[in-house]
Amino acid sequence: MDASLLRGGLLVVFGYLIGSVPFGILVAKAFDRSMDLRKAGSGNIGATNVARTLGKGPGALTLLLDAGKGLFALALTRLLMEGSAQAWLALVGGAVFLGHIFPVYLRFRGGKGVATALGVVVFLSPETAFVLVVLFVVVVYFTRYVSLGSLCAAAGLPIAMAFLGRSRDYVTLSLVMGFLVIYTHRENIHRLLAGQESKFGSARKG
Repeated sequence: MDASLLRGGLLVVFGYLIGSVPFGILVAKAFDRSMDLRKAGSGNIGATNVARTLGKGPGALTLLLDAGKGLFALALTRLLMEGSAQAWLALVGGAVFLGHIFPVYLRFRGGKGVATALGVVVFLSPETAFVLVVLFVVVVYFTRYVSLGSLCAAAGLPIAMAFLGRSRDYVTLSLVMGFLVIYTHRENIHRLLAGQESKFGSARKG
């Protein structure tokens, strides 16, 4: 077997395993040893639920760690693959993202993937990440719905990536990540349509 193919395959596996690390649960335990994040607030393991249940500091830490999974795995890939084919970066980035949503350590029931997707996009295309962060902030500022901001950013991800002229591999990855982020927010979509979604800074409804 070609050495670069073996190395790339191992990096994809590594990406999935590091993506599976539930930093939200670990951060929650660090701040409150009795807390099981899956039974608090919305039950989600992401930064938004950590912020709602423990405060902005732990929430911000979770956001950085979840985004950092993508950054670290992709930086390692670029180093070990010597900056070769963008396809490997896309594959490893996708593996990290899938690991967060379907973590092996939590019986494949993970988070919604927003922060991890952000880390991947920051590494692959900082300009695209900037556009999406601005879009997210504007939507949340005017509506106070974090979920709506995430949905708009997810929908805009492949569009921004393609508009900025990024590679087919990156655009394909963006389509997959955007679709899955929207899919993981399906309950939020139902609540938004019913006018029952919690606004940022308010107590969660249901």
